[in-house]
This record gives sequence, C-alpha cells and structure tokens, in this order.
Amino acid sequence: MYRQRGGVGSRSEVGSVDRKRINDVLDKQLERSSPSTSRVIKAKDSSAQSILAAKLPYDHRDSHSASVFKNPEASDEESETDSEASDVSGSDGDDTSWISWFCNLRGNEFFCEVDDDYIQDDFNLCGLSSQVPYYDYALDLILDVESSHGDMFTEEQNELVESAAEMLYGLIHARYVLTNKGMAAMMEKYKNYDFGRCPRVYCSGQPCLPVGQSDIARSSTVKIYCPRCEDLYYPRSKYQGNVDGAYFGTTFPHLFLMTYGHLKPPKPSQSYVQRVFGFKVHKP
Repeated sequence: MYRQRGGVGSRSEVGSVDRKRINDVLDKQLERSSPSTSRVIKAKDSSAQSILAAKLPYDHRDSHSASVFKNPEASDEESETDSEASDVSGSDGDDTSWISWFCNLRGNEFFCEVDDDYIQDDFNLCGLSSQVPYYDYALDLILDVESSHGDMFTEEQNELVESAAEMLYGLIHARYVLTNKGMAAMMEKYKNYDFGRCPRVYCSGQPCLPVGQSDIARSSTVKIYCPRCEDLYYPRSKYQGNVDGAYFGTTFPHLFLMTYGHLKPPKPSQSYVQRVFGFKVHKP
C-alpha cells in the first residue's frame, strides 16, 4: 500500500487534523514540476492541478459558519460529539479495509460504506477519471489493492494519492447514496440521528439529512437539510463542516424523502412571535 495504515497514530494522521498538512504538500507540489516516475499521471495537466489546488480553502470555514460554533449550546453538543467520535480505537489493524477506516475518521460520520462491488463496476465510475488526479492509484488504495508503485513514491506523492483517494471516494459516495443499497445504508444513519437534528426550536429536534449546495467538487461544504422546515443549516461539528458538499450532492435528501415518503414530516405549525413587554411587535 502507499503508506502503512496499521497503527492508531498513522490512521488518525489522515483525518481532519492531517488534512491541512496534506494540503500544504499539495501547494508545494504544484509550485514545482511534477516528479518523474515510471508512470506519468498527468500531474502537469492544468485541469488536474487546479482540482488539487482547490482543496486549500477547505480547512477554514467562512466567518459566518465560524460564528455558529461560538454558541455555547452548540459547543457543548459538539464536544460531546467529538468525544464520542474521537480517534479510531486501537483495535483497528491491517485487516480493516480502507473504506471502513475512512468512514470511521472523526468528521466523516455522514459517510456510509460503499460496497466494493459497486466501486469495481466501471459503469458506476464513468467520468471520474478525468476529475480526480492519480485516479488509478487512488482507486487501488480505496479497494486495498497492493501496488508495487507505492514503494517508488516519495512521502509527498503518497500524500497526494491519499488526498486523491479521499476525493474519489467522496464522488463515488455521492452516486452510491442514490441507489437502493445506498439509501438503505443512509436510512440507518438517519434513524440513529447520525446527521444531527434541526437547530430550529419549533422543529422539535427533527432529524436532518446531509446535502450539498453544488454537485461540483470544491464548490461548498456539506450542510444539513431539515425535512420539516425545509431549510439548510451548518453541521454542529466543525470537522463535519469541512467535508465537501459534492460528496453528498444536491439530489440525495429529496430523493430519499420521495423514496421513503412516510418519513416526510408535516411542516411546523408554530412560529416565533416577536414581543416587547408582552405585546406583539407589528411589522411596518
């Protein structure tokens, strides 16, 4: 494999804390010419470089989203979530698949595990090779295919492949959750409130669904959609809030509620009324 994932420390390094370091490497890599290997992977292609460079802003949320986490209640819930979904347990070993390891990283709780059979079907991956640099190596990494090329790569190149694998898996995931198996997997997460609850008071803790505001990678981060008030909110965890929205897409929550119509809740019957000294405020 391109880099050993056997220990707890090595696994957690590729999580949210390590993404900034990986992005720094990407930046340095793009400033230099591509290192020559026995197999040229279109590293000099301008479109591929622009895709990798676009990862850099994703480690920092905008000022509006950052202000959400200054809410004391949000901070308390986030700390509980983070403590529960902390580092991967020490029981993880070499027998754990890359997909299971990736989905159990802190911040990746919204992801379900995509079946290997789905990934191995080339039809399901149509068009992705042109969107993801290091495509072949990233696919091998996701499927736990041993490759001799990993020994030829430098540490920086290994990190580029790992970053590309994350992007490739996310784009595959956006397609998989629209299938029957994918929706069934997301249904279990929905029942367990893995996607969080609506912060709106009058939605009474309605469970939410992940959604992207664009199907194009590196356009916006993931949001949660409330089926009751039909509005979007930032995830309470800052780690989840750094995930690309394209990894879930714009279609998923709406197709999910169309498929499972019995889960569609009624719209809230109450709304907040502004009052001053007990008197309702009339809008001009």
